[in-house]
Amino acid sequence: MKNILLPTDFSKNSKNAIKYALKFFEGEKCTFHILNSQKPSNYITADVLYGAPGTSVYEGILNDNKKELEKLIQFCKSISEGEEFTFVPTVDFDNIVDAVNQAVALNNIELIIMGSNRATGAAEVIFGSNTLKIIRKVECPIIVIPEGYAFEKINSVLLSLNYQYDVANKSFNIISEIVKKNNASLKILEIEEESLELSSQRNHAEEVFKEIGFERFSIKNIPASMAINAFEQLIPVQLHAMIVERKSFFDRFIFGSETSKINYGSLVPLLVLHE
Repeated sequence: MKNILLPTDFSKNSKNAIKYALKFFEGEKCTFHILNSQKPSNYITADVLYGAPGTSVYEGILNDNKKELEKLIQFCKSISEGEEFTFVPTVDFDNIVDAVNQAVALNNIELIIMGSNRATGAAEVIFGSNTLKIIRKVECPIIVIPEGYAFEKINSVLLSLNYQYDVANKSFNIISEIVKKNNASLKILEIEEESLELSSQRNHAEEVFKEIGFERFSIKNIPASMAINAFEQLIPVQLHAMIVERKSFFDRFIFGSETSKINYGSLVPLLVLHE
């Protein structure tokens, strides 16, 4: 059984990500942990003024959010009839990163799926500030769903690789599992941002993916964000996988090399794997 974490703030965007998750795991036995987190500092005077007599602010908000979670779970059940899905609601009075890290540890979470905004102008607008925090500070695979993206059958997966970093088999195995499950093709985009000796890392990738096969593409001396944007527009893919080391490559991917200009807005769901 897979344990999947679905953070939600009850927005249209987070609900869309949950719908994607249910389609993504059709035919599998899964437990979906639906998490809503609330920072105590977010409570305002009105919460105190209009709280029911004899109840605390915490209790009032907790009850409201539990009701919203229950409605969300009923919605999930209604669109996934016949599936072996279990839904577990959780409300946590904590900041989003701590709440997610705790949920991952307590429930053996294998994957996080959450939404992001696709507008341009700032990193927080492209991905959402909470999404960025989770990518950077939670050591768990995450699929980020662009705003308004409707699930499409995964026929092709793009894996962008920067051979500056060693890649563990665990990350490659996650990608292999997705490719096999969907009977999809794998396209590897090698990103060479500087002159490196690539043979050993490249051979490692070939060894891991030799059973499923793949097409290789290579770019040199072009910012990763520009290259990937162009690739996604020219060659149809339904999932883009990226393996990052903390925030270094991820930030270059988002911001571009040596510039503060944002030039990446994912056209398809982005699977982020950490090293």
